[in-house]
Amino acid sequence: MPDTLRTEERIGTRRTLTDEVIEKVQQMVRCGELRAGKLYSVYQLAEALGISRSPVRDGLLKLEAAGLVGFERNRGFRVTVPSARQIVEIFAIRLALEPAAAARVAARRDPAVAERLRQTMAAMEKAAASWDEPSFWAHDQDFHHTILTAAGNSQAAAVVRDLRERTRLIGPGTTTAARSLPAVAAEHRPVLDAIAAGDGTTAGARMRAHLEATGRLLSAQTAAVPSDDPGVEALWRDIAG
Repeated sequence: MPDTLRTEERIGTRRTLTDEVIEKVQQMVRCGELRAGKLYSVYQLAEALGISRSPVRDGLLKLEAAGLVGFERNRGFRVTVPSARQIVEIFAIRLALEPAAAARVAARRDPAVAERLRQTMAAMEKAAASWDEPSFWAHDQDFHHTILTAAGNSQAAAVVRDLRERTRLIGPGTTTAARSLPAVAAEHRPVLDAIAAGDGTTAGARMRAHLEATGRLLSAQTAAVPSDDPGVEALWRDIAG
């Protein structure tokens, strides 16, 4: 753990100490330094990160708003990681929104949107090749957000943004335990190609395939079972159809 945290640029926006706290909490959860359900103090975390309590509390409050941290009055906070069922529920909502958005964007054949997605795809692949996880996941989020906003539904984009926050604590760590960053990036390429070609049917199908692959991995790994576990399969049938 570094003694101090640094601000830096990510996709053209300066990251604040609050952003850094959120990222560091995610890293600490994934490597086992912070455990779900265990009580921690804000002072304890601030000391571990080497910064003041104010940005630490701000970061934890954002995580609390996303349902990832729970505060106990005058005691501290606990990390709350979504269950396998909650992950399936989250991806069921995303599946109801994002494939349709991809199909709509493809049908609109907007060259500016296709070009922005190409640029984001290139940045994602570059980050994957150098295994730059923070940059990779930021570009991954930008790719999905661009499609949702280009589809013309800002509320859907906001919903998906909030849902992604719910899985951020476990998403990158568990996903890349089963597939590499280049493999994750490769799942986005067919979506881009279909949108650029104006093929709405294929764009929707490729987005659905990508989301299902990610959701199945996350739900299974959260439950500490294989991806083809009957219990996880039953959850997907019951909730995501």
